[in-house]
Amino acid sequence: MTLKFPTRAGLTALAVLGLGMIVADAALAQTPAAPAAPAPTVNKGDTAWMLTASILVLMMTVPGLALFYGGLVRSKNMLSVLTQVLGTVCLVIIIWVIYGYSLAFTGGNAFFGGFSKVFLSGVTTDTTSDTFTKGVAIPEYAFIAFQMTFACITPALIFGGFAERTKLSAVLLFVALWVTFVYFPIAHMVWHSDGYLFTLGALDFAGGTVVHINAGVAALVAALLIGKRTGYGKDLMAPHSLTMTLVGAALLWVGWFGFNAGSNLEATGTTALAVINTFVATAAAGLAWLFVEWATKGKPSLLGLASGVIAGLVAVTPAAGLVGPMGAIVLGAIGGAVAFYFCTTVKNALGYDDSLDVFGIHAIAGIVGSIGTGIFVSTALGGVGVADYSMAGQLWKQFVAVVVVILWTGIGSLILFKIVDVIIGLRATVEQEREGLDLTEQGERAYNM
Repeated sequence: MTLKFPTRAGLTALAVLGLGMIVADAALAQTPAAPAAPAPTVNKGDTAWMLTASILVLMMTVPGLALFYGGLVRSKNMLSVLTQVLGTVCLVIIIWVIYGYSLAFTGGNAFFGGFSKVFLSGVTTDTTSDTFTKGVAIPEYAFIAFQMTFACITPALIFGGFAERTKLSAVLLFVALWVTFVYFPIAHMVWHSDGYLFTLGALDFAGGTVVHINAGVAALVAALLIGKRTGYGKDLMAPHSLTMTLVGAALLWVGWFGFNAGSNLEATGTTALAVINTFVATAAAGLAWLFVEWATKGKPSLLGLASGVIAGLVAVTPAAGLVGPMGAIVLGAIGGAVAFYFCTTVKNALGYDDSLDVFGIHAIAGIVGSIGTGIFVSTALGGVGVADYSMAGQLWKQFVAVVVVILWTGIGSLILFKIVDVIIGLRATVEQEREGLDLTEQGERAYNM
């Protein structure tokens, strides 16, 4: 074989090509990298609002819910209710910062978050959470604190379904299990961008599914599983202080502005919309319950009016920043009237002892609000609208969300109640119930002469 060497022209071409490659590499090495996306700007006004909203939601639970429930039970169980509510708040706060926030609001799969922020790992005073305005953020600690208050009030709502007959130890163990296996997954499904119901396109502005349907269904499961209070249907079980119940309801209404308007995560026109809707829907529901009760029973009661107010707050929660004020009035009125029907006619017909009507008010009004959001979000009806909106399509998404939450919390709560019952027992003894849980559980009285 004869070797052929490159000609002078060929060598020159190779040299030019090699020099060109060297120059090109040097140029690429000196080309500046694409600028990183600017960090979102922390807005001080939004931050101040979110910290205020967090405190308002805490006020909903203690003292608001505690007094509302406390006034509805008999005086011998007043401290039992207060202790269960306050104990739950303290317990959930610790669980939330250890692993709850991570399970609810970090990436994982469609049903569960991950463990990347266990013990709030990686969270500092400089880390942020986005708001709904591009490029604007709040400190991550502010978002953590706000969502923590939601996690606190939701299990506390359940107690009304089995008030006056359950041991404190059972309540606290159930709460620890329930928030872990029921609340955190549902919050992730509904509010995290990876969540199943979020990607489906189901709308829940402030917790109609996450908080109210969730808690209301769990309360019904508890009432059916644990059974009726000793003497139910025979002994007088009237509320011992409707004055206290009204004070609690008023605190709930005031705190609910943090609950609904805070869910916008910033102080904008949508926040103001959520505020006005929280006024008008609540008023409409209170009046609806009052007039329906007046027409059917002959007398309007303070308890009915206060219950209607709570039903209105529940009904507008999923819709607060998504519907117009007229739509909110309709949702509130329907929510109040339907909740009255379930708390009286349906409850009496089926004979279950949902002590403080958690299912009738929270689950039922929550369902009304969640489904109704799919209707009144329409811009033609005064709502803010959503992309590619069709009423039938959105109603289907809302229906799927309601069914998923009912099944998840219904089945999950039943399993967890059974586990607690096997481990330590759910119910106080008949003797303890008759004497009152204040003395037998806490060893003290709410009122001493």
